[in-house]
This record gives sequence, C-alpha cells and structure tokens, in this order.
Amino acid sequence: MGIERILSSPGRIRVLKIILKYGQINVTRLAREASLHHRLVSKYIDEMREEGIVSVYKVGRIRIVELNVDNPQVALLRELLLDG
Repeated sequence: MGIERILSSPGRIRVLKIILKYGQINVTRLAREASLHHRLVSKYIDEMREEGIVSVYKVGRIRIVELNVDNPQVALLRELLLDG
C-alpha cells in the first residue's frame, strides 16, 4: 500500500493521529474517538499493520492497537502529524 496511501485519507490520518497520541488503544475506543465505523477503522488498522506502523494483539475479546516504535517511519509520522 505505502505510507502515501495512508496519508491520502482524512479518516486514516484521524485514526493514525489518535494511535500516535496514545501509543496503544483498543479498537472500539479508537473508532469512537475517530467518529468512524468500527469496520472501517479495522480496515485502516490492517493497512497500517501491513506497513509495519502498528501491531495488534488481543486481550480476551478486546483488540489492542500498538505503535511499532522500532519502525523509523513512526517517529517521522509523529513529528509530521503531532509536532508539526
């Protein structure tokens, strides 16, 4: 997909900003804070996981999205979207 595609959508950017803000967040809360449908947020998360920006793990039935801080793109995205 590429980072360009992730940054081409206002919805994807909104989701990414929230993940960058918290570092990790459950998918339901993320959808609620982004004011987007849960299914659409899940799609965006899958795209970001393919790029190595986030990882996802489960705690019971709850899916948690976590930033992949080892990916150098994450630091650049944080600077671009939060500090800029």
